[in-house]
Amino acid sequence: MTFGEKLKEARKEAGLSQEQFAEKMSISRSAVAKWESGRGLPDVNNLKVMAQLLDVSVDYLLDEDKKLSFNEVKEAIDLDSFEITGKCRSKMDAACYSKFKRADAIYPLICRKRMSKAEWLVDFIVGPGIIQGADYLNGASAYYLVETGGKQFLVKVVSDFIITSELTSKVDPRKFELGNHLFKKAPYQLI
Repeated sequence: MTFGEKLKEARKEAGLSQEQFAEKMSISRSAVAKWESGRGLPDVNNLKVMAQLLDVSVDYLLDEDKKLSFNEVKEAIDLDSFEITGKCRSKMDAACYSKFKRADAIYPLICRKRMSKAEWLVDFIVGPGIIQGADYLNGASAYYLVETGGKQFLVKVVSDFIITSELTSKVDPRKFELGNHLFKKAPYQLI
């Protein structure tokens, strides 16, 4: 499914016409029609706003390999209430472990943004790792691959939410791509 098809499906699921969606986004209806027909993509700011408005993740909208399901669960958490114990190395680890302690496996993931050629060039000129570091600081989140009951879930933990998305196809926990991100298994495992 392409970005445009996913956008259209999510918009309809939210019960919005193109005009209503455009109004809420403060853009023209023709821009929505252009994106849905695959003749263009929104800029990063519009992408973030539309994901929030439609209650889906940016990764879901950008993932054309159909690895993420449309079902995403976003639960509020108080990160400060979790304690670092056992194999957990951070409060985010503890939050994921607390939610999935009966899982078959929980793999902490290292997430890196897949950079365009222009971004690689800028990164090389400015200083290796600058763009990746800025992307990491902007996100301030932790990712996990959870395996339970024969299913895999991508879990994102941020300071006030834990977001769980079921994967539609199996991925290798050692290394996989999803949307515009590359994921690699961290050197430890929670379960």
